[in-house]
Amino acid sequence: MADFDYLIVGQGIAGTSLAWHLHDAGKNILIVNDITQPSSSHVAAGIFNPLTGKKLVKTWLADDLFPYAGTFYSDLENRLGARFQHYTSIFRPFRSIEEQNTYLAQTADPGISRYVQQEIDPAEVSKYIHADYGGLEVTRSGWIDLPLMLEKSREFFKNEGHYSEELFDVADLDTAGEGPMWKGMAFGKVILCQGFKALENPFFNWLPFTPVKGQLLEIDVAENIKPYVINQGIFILPVSETRCKVGATYSWDPLDWQPAEAATKELESKLMPLMKLPYKIRSEVAGIRPSVRDRRPLVGIHPEHGNIGIFNGLGTKGVTLAPFFARQFAEHLENGKELNPLVNIKRYFSLYFH
Repeated sequence: MADFDYLIVGQGIAGTSLAWHLHDAGKNILIVNDITQPSSSHVAAGIFNPLTGKKLVKTWLADDLFPYAGTFYSDLENRLGARFQHYTSIFRPFRSIEEQNTYLAQTADPGISRYVQQEIDPAEVSKYIHADYGGLEVTRSGWIDLPLMLEKSREFFKNEGHYSEELFDVADLDTAGEGPMWKGMAFGKVILCQGFKALENPFFNWLPFTPVKGQLLEIDVAENIKPYVINQGIFILPVSETRCKVGATYSWDPLDWQPAEAATKELESKLMPLMKLPYKIRSEVAGIRPSVRDRRPLVGIHPEHGNIGIFNGLGTKGVTLAPFFARQFAEHLENGKELNPLVNIKRYFSLYFH
């Protein structure tokens, strides 16, 4: 008999979402996590945005991901007695009349129009943002306070006896017997939700991760601003009336967790032409996104170790991808329901057997 049904390694957005779904399915879980280790989930701004990119493309599976994520986080807020889901519009200032015409023409598409509204008065925003041509308002958007959500979840699982605060070393995992063993305890399955750390894990380091470093600034502004997220080349996310997060950069060398002066300069070079108000940089943070070559999550069971799985590769859209695919993965693990083939790691098995 196993001591626990599941060992979940990592308590970022992936591990936490999966833990909740398995817990609610009545499974006995143990989460192992070292809060002192860097984590992209603790750095990420947590923005969810159904329309992205310069060409205004609807986010992959937005019609399914966003409603489910909203319900998931609302339920957690009620259970944990905390507010970490913040719905707010995203305002995209037009750079030119041509861009204005192009974007407004695109909103005639029914798939896009449901995520667009015109309730923000551009005059309100133009008090502190350069928006001479007006802008597009994206709705059903907002941000998740990930550090708070993770902290409250950690407290819950710790109180329930489902959380162990320690560094996981894969060398301590014994897979030679009938079921995986770790620190003298037996488990039905081990699910690795380690983010960037997966590159150091021999079970899944063959998967085509393309990790990318991102940097954010936290700034204090001189006057009160509206809660809308501003998106034009960078995002400006108000976390209070006078404080914002600004991001984000993309870099591949070096892949470390240290803020870089060049990245700060890059963000400021985009912020200064956009922001009218004086501001002061309060802090700089960097993280490594666990992205994948095809920009789709990595979900599934090891090709040879049937009791070792992975839930990873959520990239920049983890706050909406994690709840939806955690549910799907839990149903796969417990009931054999097929995973979406676009996220199932079977698509890369040839790399393992090569």
